[in-house]
Amino acid sequence: MILCANPSAQFQSHQAEIEDAVLRVMRGNRYILGEEVEALEQEFASYIGATDAIGVANGTDAIELVLRAMGIGHGDEVITVSHTAVATVAGIESAGATPVLVDVDPDYYTMNPDQLEEVFSPRTKAVMPVHLYGQPVDLERIMSFCQKHKLIMVEDVSQAHGSTWRGKKLGSFGTAACFSCYPTKNLGAIGDGGLITTSHTGLAKKIKMLREYGWRERYISEISGRNSRLDELQAAILRIKLRHLDEDNSKRRQLAHSYTKLLNLPGLVLPKTRANAEHVFHLYVVKSRERTKALETLKAKDIHAGIHYPVPIHKQSAYQRRIRTAHIMEITENLSEEVLSLPLYPELSNETAKEVAAAMGA
Repeated sequence: MILCANPSAQFQSHQAEIEDAVLRVMRGNRYILGEEVEALEQEFASYIGATDAIGVANGTDAIELVLRAMGIGHGDEVITVSHTAVATVAGIESAGATPVLVDVDPDYYTMNPDQLEEVFSPRTKAVMPVHLYGQPVDLERIMSFCQKHKLIMVEDVSQAHGSTWRGKKLGSFGTAACFSCYPTKNLGAIGDGGLITTSHTGLAKKIKMLREYGWRERYISEISGRNSRLDELQAAILRIKLRHLDEDNSKRRQLAHSYTKLLNLPGLVLPKTRANAEHVFHLYVVKSRERTKALETLKAKDIHAGIHYPVPIHKQSAYQRRIRTAHIMEITENLSEEVLSLPLYPELSNETAKEVAAAMGA
């Protein structure tokens, strides 16, 4: 069986280090927001190039807490994309704000800056671009739009840990950035986890209060907060994986390069990389009008591909009547019918990648 993603394989590749780290936590007497979390926060902030990182329970909470800390909530609008994991929109709604969705561009499948003016309104407070599949968005144009209208930009970097634009790590461009550490991510926990980065010290302090009941002093809630704490076990695991992240991302790029060389097939659109960017291939996503046939062919050979994402958020029943969208969502709707994510993770062998590519051409 060839899986689309395989977190267990990554555990096995770093097993001794991870088991030592977990045992260290188990032998201690601090299991929530202790030394491991503090160390991870310092190490991750340094890695991204931000002054602060904050560990939280998951990536969805990261989005909610950032928006709440910036005073964005009921009556406010946040612009993002429909072609993303539903967590992006769920986090905005959890903060009380209204998601406003735009289409993606046809080449890189990230936020289309051409539609930002169309959906801008007096209620718009922030733009949340999603660095999808490991690829940076068009940061230059999105940041220019935000500066023009004095808006906050919050990066959703949940699929692009370690990716860069013009030599700087994603997560260092916005007022704040949100990362999921779900097990399949490039930096994945063995369970749930999330991180926030910012270089605004006051904002970091407020987020830390919000993640733990609004406490600055234990048991004293200065503001209305909630519980979104990263536990010591996941922090210890993430510290190990962070040390290997660049190496693992390099393996992802090598596999993506192999796929690109091998998949010279008619009707198959292969992923592109934006200029001045370093793609980290969280997913290797191709586009085919014959997707159903391709899925069946792969499944017959016990190869499990994925679809990211099969139903645009603006088409889902939970959101259809609660969101505002750009007039044209053609690319997003097309992608939902044609995209296919091929197996890709650092431990996948070149021989297995060749097997997948051969099956695609069968």
